[in-house]
Amino acid sequence: MLTALKQGSKVVGVKQTRRAINDGTAACVYLAEDADPRVTAPVETLCSEKGIPVERVAQMKQLGAACGIAVGSAVAALLQ
Repeated sequence: MLTALKQGSKVVGVKQTRRAINDGTAACVYLAEDADPRVTAPVETLCSEKGIPVERVAQMKQLGAACGIAVGSAVAALLQ
């Protein structure tokens, strides 16, 4: 699941992910289950409106590591 995110082009963070969704460049969005729902819920809603698949990751730490950053991440997107 996270292998594609490690190898492909991606954006990390809510702001960049929302931009990618709105621009139509996001192929799949990853949300950390332990992140604050006030952060992830609007992104998940936007994904459902645009028909973009959402993958769940157990921990922010795992998502951050898959993105190649030293800190956790609540949201990331794999680009087309």
